[in-house]
Amino acid sequence: MSAPPAPIADPHQVLREVFGYSAFRGPQEAVVARVLAGGSALVLMPTGGGKSLCWQVPALCLEGLTVVITPLIALMDDQVEGLRQLGVAAGALHSALPPEEASATWAALLRGELKLLYISPERLFSGEGARLLEGLPVPLALFAIDEAHCLSQWGHDFRPDYLALGQLVERFPAVPRLALTATADPRTREDIARHLRLPPEGTFVASFNRANIRYWVRPKEEPRRQLLAFLAEHREEAGIVYARSRKRVEQVAALLQAEGIDALAYHAGLEPERRSAALRRFRGGGPVVVVATIAFGMGINRPDVRFVAHIDLPKSLEAYYQETGRAGRDGLPAEAWMIHGGGDGVQLRQWIEESSASEEQKRVERGKLDALIQFAEAATCRRQLLLAHLGETLPEPCGNCDGCLDPQPGVEVTEPARKALSAVHRTGHRFGAAHLVDVLLGADTARIRELGHHTLSVHGIGKELDRGQWRSLFRQLVSLGYLISDPETRGGLRFGPEALVRPLLRGEVSLSVPLPPPGRERRQANARAAAGSGAGGPGSSGAAVGVADLSEGQAVRFADLKRWRLEQAREQGVPPYVVFHDRTLIELACRQPTTPEELATVSGVGRAKLERYGADLLAMLSSPSASSPPQASSAPAASSAPPDA
Repeated sequence: MSAPPAPIADPHQVLREVFGYSAFRGPQEAVVARVLAGGSALVLMPTGGGKSLCWQVPALCLEGLTVVITPLIALMDDQVEGLRQLGVAAGALHSALPPEEASATWAALLRGELKLLYISPERLFSGEGARLLEGLPVPLALFAIDEAHCLSQWGHDFRPDYLALGQLVERFPAVPRLALTATADPRTREDIARHLRLPPEGTFVASFNRANIRYWVRPKEEPRRQLLAFLAEHREEAGIVYARSRKRVEQVAALLQAEGIDALAYHAGLEPERRSAALRRFRGGGPVVVVATIAFGMGINRPDVRFVAHIDLPKSLEAYYQETGRAGRDGLPAEAWMIHGGGDGVQLRQWIEESSASEEQKRVERGKLDALIQFAEAATCRRQLLLAHLGETLPEPCGNCDGCLDPQPGVEVTEPARKALSAVHRTGHRFGAAHLVDVLLGADTARIRELGHHTLSVHGIGKELDRGQWRSLFRQLVSLGYLISDPETRGGLRFGPEALVRPLLRGEVSLSVPLPPPGRERRQANARAAAGSGAGGPGSSGAAVGVADLSEGQAVRFADLKRWRLEQAREQGVPPYVVFHDRTLIELACRQPTTPEELATVSGVGRAKLERYGADLLAMLSSPSASSPPQASSAPAASSAPPDA
């Protein structure tokens, strides 16, 4: 490895010549300008919004070394491989690195040959890491702190090791600090800024709206059938299925494999080799489905994940946003699908109460859980609710979620709601929805007789709704605040604020909520909803051209380009998306450039990739396709705005 090339003064030149993009997007340009002027900053930008360019571009404009601090080994490996493809001298130091590679990276550092170093906070402050950085032959240009929400105990993924990053201010006061995160509420932002001494004027917030992702949420009725119906609409696509426990992950992966789906299990309890093999399979391309706990996906830059499915509620809306954000990083249409049941919230609430956290932290977590349940039970535009939680207003319904595409009509439920509240009161404010539904439907079970609930005036008075409708009504009474799930009684329901409950009990106000249709009609509707919106239709979104928009000839050319990319990736031992994103291949298939100059204007084709792959691409694009002759473009070129690099 030789000395890195001299810095390039113009960030636009770096963006075009190195990364192959014609323009910055969102606040990227302002962030880069602030860093180049020596300022520190806090950047809030969604997954897929281009956070990485906020440090990669300045790194190539500044003299010296940029240090990127991240807890995500997968991100380090992905970005180092990607930067080397672009001709940028980059290295990483983390616990999974073979000793000889770690030694080679340290040697390159000490010779001043690297422009970017990726390192974990543990590695930075353990041993001689920070001391060695003080003695490098080149200056330190920038500290970029990714996943900065990990620094705050109010964040959804607090990591104590991140607290040591406050030392950067003391040990390297002249080096700018760039803190970046995709999910941080106002309290978390304040905590990050305080720890890293980031000035208020250095905060940049991008829109969190991932317009290309369709959000689809349904009640959990028959999870196995619902999941299989959804996946049937996503054959030959890569995706992630999230489950709450390791045991459930293994069970669901086995189910999918038995159904002929190429599925893998991933969780922290797997032996290291099996876990590494799953990561390699996922990064290697192809339509693999990974069933995982939330440990999977962080830092993996695979852009063509077409769906993320949750078969259990995540921990919070922030976690949901981050996990669903692993779909559609290329800007093409993707789907976030989730099913939820009353037991999900009960279990999450129980975990909060049984944790060793402080009472203040538990209060924060209860609030996050309440917001998540309200989102899951909502009958309005989900994107508006999600963005509002993140502090952003969407003026109009999005048109790309189940609340917009398949709105559930409101049903007048004032009298059933009064019966539900009466059942809660008559049974002593200590039973969950399942038992209360049994009482209302007049079930004759040993438990009901043992408790004497068959003698209550509310026993059997709820025959106007079926079991599924009653359970839905109870969930919505919780989400609306009429009822509260009490952790002290393991999910037993009690009244919410008297000022809210009493007018409804007295019949002074009316209530309408969406209810599922009864019986077989409900099951058929749920099956259609579970199959979801994957077939396109009125909600297909995303301004970028997708595979479905290509003409027949363009689709054949795109398939040829994917085969060529896979060959290149296998020869080099890197994931296919490190060579080129699907978005770049789609633009090549649409435009079919014939000269190096035209090829250089395609999004994602920078100087190094033009030199490395240009001749092959032009030869392919000028020859007849393996299956069909080239056709004139009938679709616009893909956007030149950069994806998350």
